[in-house]
Amino acid sequence: MSSFYSRHVVVMAMTAAAAVGCSRPQPAPAETPAPAASLQQAPKTPTVRLDYFHTGSTKQEIFSLDEAVVEPGAWAGNTHPDDVMGYGAYGFDVRDAATKALLFSNGFGSIYNEWVTTDEATKITRTFHESVRFPMPPGPATVTIRKRGAGNHWADLWTTTVDRKDMFVNTATPDPGPGDVIAIEKHGDPSEKVDLLLLGDGYTAAERPKFEADARRLVDVLFATSPFKERRNDFNVWGLAPAAAHSGISRPSLGIHLDSPVGATYDAFGSERYILAFDNKRFRRLASFAPYDVVEIVANARTYGGGGIYNLYSTVAADNAFAPYVFVHEFGHHFAALADEYYTSPVAYLPQAKRDEPWEPNVTALLDPTTLKWKDLVDAGTPLPTPWQKAAYETRSRETQARRAELRKNKRPESEMEALFNEEKQADAAFFAAEEHVHKVGAFEGANYEARGFYRPEVNCIMFTRSDTFCAVCRRAIERVIDSYTRK
Repeated sequence: MSSFYSRHVVVMAMTAAAAVGCSRPQPAPAETPAPAASLQQAPKTPTVRLDYFHTGSTKQEIFSLDEAVVEPGAWAGNTHPDDVMGYGAYGFDVRDAATKALLFSNGFGSIYNEWVTTDEATKITRTFHESVRFPMPPGPATVTIRKRGAGNHWADLWTTTVDRKDMFVNTATPDPGPGDVIAIEKHGDPSEKVDLLLLGDGYTAAERPKFEADARRLVDVLFATSPFKERRNDFNVWGLAPAAAHSGISRPSLGIHLDSPVGATYDAFGSERYILAFDNKRFRRLASFAPYDVVEIVANARTYGGGGIYNLYSTVAADNAFAPYVFVHEFGHHFAALADEYYTSPVAYLPQAKRDEPWEPNVTALLDPTTLKWKDLVDAGTPLPTPWQKAAYETRSRETQARRAELRKNKRPESEMEALFNEEKQADAAFFAAEEHVHKVGAFEGANYEARGFYRPEVNCIMFTRSDTFCAVCRRAIERVIDSYTRK
């Protein structure tokens, strides 16, 4: 479950912080070339992590500096100066402080961006710790956080300066370390592959073999799913399992609070199945001991649950019968910025007041069918919007949601919930197989948590139901992200 779209017009306030300098650069002249070679020619470039605090509500938004950190490992990500994907509710640019030339940029989602779409954000102010990571610039550089607004236009929110010679840049190795890194699969140099880190949470030292077995099982599921299946050799997979004092993670709705190493917890934003880790500093310190582009937090837990935020992390409860599906679905959010296509399940987010075109690759507001972003995949003669048995599906889905709520209310065993999900999956398969436009790309109304006004590419997909396959549009989006890391 994830949401990347800001549903409110926010009055933005910016704050400056002075620990590593703060100056707001002028936009780079259009004719200034970006000196990409300086980063691309240094495969062992150190990794810089800029930690900051993100504070606000639906009325204001404030940033303040925590610190700049040099992580233990060398930069393992791509070195394209431009953000070639263009995804994310937020983004950041790293520029040479003197010439304003672009050195690096990327898009991302955040817990703050999800929280600000909830009802709570209309009532109180909260602060979230966040980070952006990039290759160490050759000299002083400015880092600017930007936000996507109405009409998908970007606005700069906050700028600070990072200078590798500044005495306050933190070069300390975090202590203690989380243990040995497990090379689950290695297919090449991290600088040329997608580096996936599986970070275990809630596994005791005695359960380390269980973590490794869980990690390998989930990785096999991912690489049995297209297009990951065909691109397996483009990935390295690493594992880390910092020892927990107690087995499992927190579940506040049942009064369970555990100090697990990563801090993953159920009940994020009041949704019993949503697992997030809110201690960003703790998460980043642990992850920094392995090469990583993307991270899956594997929770040692039985209850159905997971989550995924673009370019932050995804999560999964390893011991649930539907962990394979949750892992792949949530990883789709984190890795390829795929939006949720379902709309009948309860979520914490408020409805969108305005129908801007979503930036995510797999949902659309269909404001103009002639410019549909996946129009090249639509067969001639397929109507837009594309009809499907929407009313019948919604009736059946509401019945299932009611049964689900009753099981949770009565604290029934998880096996009964899994049986309900399995029944629903089989019913969905039969239902969609009878659709006139099954396996056809079109624009099917109902997506992005809303029954009206948003459309998904196919009648069914992993991002819509507990299906086993991605639709053609999602597959293409995933391939494009893999290509961006492997320089193809």
